[in-house]
Amino acid sequence: MPERIDFPALIAGHTVVIEMINSGDAGLPVLTQLLRVAQPALGAAGMAFAEFGPTGGRVIAATGAAEWILGRPLAADDPDTVCLLSGPRVRQARVAHLSGKLADELAGCGLRRMAVSRAEIGGHTVGSLHALYQGDEEPDAEQQGVVAYLASCIAHMYGDQTGLPVHGDGPVVAALADGLAVVDRDGHVRLWNPAAAQVTGRTAEQALSRPLPFPLPPSGQVRDHRLPDGRWLRITSGELPGPGTLRVVTFRDITDQQRRDHDRELFVAVTSHELRTPVTVIKGYADTLTDHWDSLTESDRRQAARVIGQRANELARLVDRLLSSAAESGPGDDPPTPFDLGEALSAAVVDLPAELRHRLVLRLPADLPKALGHRPSLVTVLTELATNAGKYSAPTAPIEITAAVDGQLVAFRVSDRGIGIRPEHVERAFDRFWQGESGDRRGYPGAGLGLYLVRRIVEQQNGWVSLRPRAGGGTVAEVRLPRG
Repeated sequence: MPERIDFPALIAGHTVVIEMINSGDAGLPVLTQLLRVAQPALGAAGMAFAEFGPTGGRVIAATGAAEWILGRPLAADDPDTVCLLSGPRVRQARVAHLSGKLADELAGCGLRRMAVSRAEIGGHTVGSLHALYQGDEEPDAEQQGVVAYLASCIAHMYGDQTGLPVHGDGPVVAALADGLAVVDRDGHVRLWNPAAAQVTGRTAEQALSRPLPFPLPPSGQVRDHRLPDGRWLRITSGELPGPGTLRVVTFRDITDQQRRDHDRELFVAVTSHELRTPVTVIKGYADTLTDHWDSLTESDRRQAARVIGQRANELARLVDRLLSSAAESGPGDDPPTPFDLGEALSAAVVDLPAELRHRLVLRLPADLPKALGHRPSLVTVLTELATNAGKYSAPTAPIEITAAVDGQLVAFRVSDRGIGIRPEHVERAFDRFWQGESGDRRGYPGAGLGLYLVRRIVEQQNGWVSLRPRAGGGTVAEVRLPRG
């Protein structure tokens, strides 16, 4: 740990971050750049930022010696999570004094101390920033102050709601009851109940005697309106009896309902598109065999049968994905057990399609320790990651599968030299049905289910998965599991 903070480097780096924001960059790219700037200036071995919502958190940005923790979920009832969300907002902590599983993993990587600060908006915690150190010397008050300042900068980014939060609906509390407003003939608010403040985020003082923050539908009609922060309101209005020409307006947050409707429409659109291609090919080749059997050569018949088989396998895999994504079932009811990760990966490769299998480069250490989890599900995980790597890279480009041990974790990576992934997409890629491109711009097939299933399977085994751009081009998908 240095004797003093490199303030010139910190200010210069922070200037670059501000220029990124002024140029239109937002979200994870800006947050990650801020951590890259802070790490050397603070003399830290690594930096990490965990985003928190009502049901827990997840590490969404990490650098240096903490990069391996990227994508790690943090359960709401985990002792380390409880510790982070309570007590002083800014403090230093000895990793050995924490009692959760993550603390043991950090210690196993030689990270012994941290300076930590919560990022808060109006008393609501949106995340926590960590500067991690390998030495025994405690981060001093000056270093803690800089971490607190950076956490406040990140909180300001959340307040702007530009690309953040990555998960959840942000710090605005979801409505527990309908909002109610009364407006006069000029459209100015005369009454604003507490639920209205909860739904919109506007206090009564901010709303009274001002226009409604959303369109007013005609009396007796219902209108769905999207707010600037992305949430949806369902608004109704009606005339109040009497001479004052007042109108009563009720509204509620229907964001979840809109999301379900959108998912249902997207499900129908995606599945119809993805099912249509293999079915059309199978039908075409089957009709050809039926109508022109005698005129076809033996080679033509075999080729047609081969294509029908390949497309049928694609169709079966797609149906399995759809059923798995809808079932919300885990990898099994049996408890996790130790298994030989290296042997399991080698065996899983055999089940991959031939055109994908010949592109794989397997580099597995002989002394790789056992992993703790459900071995049968590893076939699905590797198939999805390898298929994804193959889809977004050239047909002849190699796909590397490597593995290593890291403290109390054992990890494997699937790396390609394809088109890569944008930093702001590394988390969205795990959303169900999400595609980097949509509509007519889609240049790659797929239902947007593979990575969603991978994350669910891995996290149900107390592991986690992350994506990151690969140096020199391409993408690295990394799966981390507890050691057996």
